[in-house]
Amino acid sequence: MRHFCTYFDSGFLIQGLALFESLKRHDAEAVLWVLALDEACAVTLEALKRPALRAVRLPDCETGDEQLLAAKGNRSRVEYYFTLSPCWPRWLLARNPEMERITYVDADMFFFESPDPVFHTMDAAEASVLMTEHRFPSWLKHYEQHGRFNVGILSFQNDATGRACLDDWRARCLEWCHDRLEEGKYADQKYLEDWPARFGDAVLVLAHAGVNAAPWSWAGHGCEVTESGRVAFDGEPLVLFHFARFRPILGTWWWQSGQLDYGVMPWHLRQAVYGPYWQALKSARDELRAICPNVDFNRTPLRFGRNFWRGLLLRLVFGSDWLRVGDTWVSGRCGFGRFSGQLLARLRMILLRR
Repeated sequence: MRHFCTYFDSGFLIQGLALFESLKRHDAEAVLWVLALDEACAVTLEALKRPALRAVRLPDCETGDEQLLAAKGNRSRVEYYFTLSPCWPRWLLARNPEMERITYVDADMFFFESPDPVFHTMDAAEASVLMTEHRFPSWLKHYEQHGRFNVGILSFQNDATGRACLDDWRARCLEWCHDRLEEGKYADQKYLEDWPARFGDAVLVLAHAGVNAAPWSWAGHGCEVTESGRVAFDGEPLVLFHFARFRPILGTWWWQSGQLDYGVMPWHLRQAVYGPYWQALKSARDELRAICPNVDFNRTPLRFGRNFWRGLLLRLVFGSDWLRVGDTWVSGRCGFGRFSGQLLARLRMILLRR
């Protein structure tokens, strides 16, 4: 039995349930532990009555941890959530010594195939910790100032090295974990860069391009969509995609793809990746609404100020805003959306040189 964990609040229930369903579809014996960040989230998850979907309330994780509670008082809510990244899997291993391994995944991720390649590679390397790089293409390397590695998926063996890595990460996040760049630190993410040197061969940096593929990495790989709709990056099957920044703008028909800064996916790849995800989101929302009719996607209120209209022009030119027509994602791009990341990066360099 494989144990996974994530955390989210009631505004992210739909994505969280979609993640769980995708995991169970491809790993029937898996268990997903959810740190419910508010009471409504915990109650709704419990009402689903899924034995493999196990909710833990945030106060249960905080109880008796004076250092964590102290940190809660000196940072913003999102910074506190970042702080929980090492604390939550560490808490699970401490209270469930029978777990051989815990694998953290962000709640906006989705499994397209079995996670077997992740764990087979980890076991073959006899690694205690698994991590993945952002895999930024050359024109996006400036984003590495926020971290070479991505927190989207991390796996820790319940051994001395795995626990030591979590202990070290937790201590650093409790000391400093803010949503800004400062002295080589950024949130919970930059700390990961020390792990290969600190823990040596016990850390595996997974090279599989189809694990933790993301809006910021796809354009740097060779992409293929087969006739059956399966996706591959550099010949590796898409296992796990990170749907970062993918949010509805209005209703469920106008969406922010989250790809403007990186490169907007061409038609066939977009349908093959985001089409199944929308179907899963829709199914999850219907199931959750049968329990709690008010469940919906979390939205930021629209503000039609100068920044909105300035950004809208770029989004229209590059087609990073998508209209949903049934299960199809339509973009208004002018034919070069996939180059938005490269063009914006070059523009940024020109402006910085002035």
